[in-house]
Amino acid sequence: MTDPATTHQKIDTSVPHSARIWNYWLGGKDNYPVDEEAGDAYTAVFPGIVTIARSSRAFLRRNITYLVSEAGIRQFLDIGTGLPTADNTHEVAQRLAPETRIVYVDNDPMVLAHARALLYSSREGATAYIDADVTDPDRILAAATDTLDLSRPTALILSNILGHVADHGQARAIVTRLMDALPSGSYLSVNDGSRGIDPVFEEAQDAYNNSGAVPYNLRTVEEITAYFDGLELVEPGVVPVTQWRPEPGSPAPQIIAEHGGLARKP
Repeated sequence: MTDPATTHQKIDTSVPHSARIWNYWLGGKDNYPVDEEAGDAYTAVFPGIVTIARSSRAFLRRNITYLVSEAGIRQFLDIGTGLPTADNTHEVAQRLAPETRIVYVDNDPMVLAHARALLYSSREGATAYIDADVTDPDRILAAATDTLDLSRPTALILSNILGHVADHGQARAIVTRLMDALPSGSYLSVNDGSRGIDPVFEEAQDAYNNSGAVPYNLRTVEEITAYFDGLELVEPGVVPVTQWRPEPGSPAPQIIAEHGGLARKP
């Protein structure tokens, strides 16, 4: 694992970074003034991005709860996890089943600097961290075997990461390679910003992408759905993340430009 002290030297605090901006929108503290400025500039055009960020996190929490409590999953491979906030994958999963094993994957210097926080695990389970890029699935799979038994059902989590892969065909190929390595009974969870829903969101995202920051590509609902080809979608399918199995008694979910779904490998 990368030494946090060494990694910290690589962090460029003069340029806004998507992971730190996302952390800012989630209400986190692991960001710098340049990230707050970029986040505020974005919200000035599209205030709804904060709702999208927090709804995405809530979607992930409900996914993990379903996977542990209803599907019996005890292994997670979470790629592009981002900076630690409340209810990280291992926290949600191990509250429900302490023996759960989780591998996080990211290649962002600041995320790696916080690896010690992410690596905290229950005594019964395990939590590990891989420094790797989503575009290198073979490296990810090879390293994950140090912690996970990939002959057993595993949940692959790709939350707001595939949009960083510019070519949709390449993004689909990455998903296919990862899922091909997992056995029957494994699950795929994907959520990403969606195009064709909110033109103001698209305007804000296009401006962000043209600012020199690492771009994030919105996908159509059809493109997001295509990631699940050959898998069995869990009801209600690919929907706005607010509408995926909302908690009982919660307010009527609004439609937002962030779609996601969960599917089982037959």
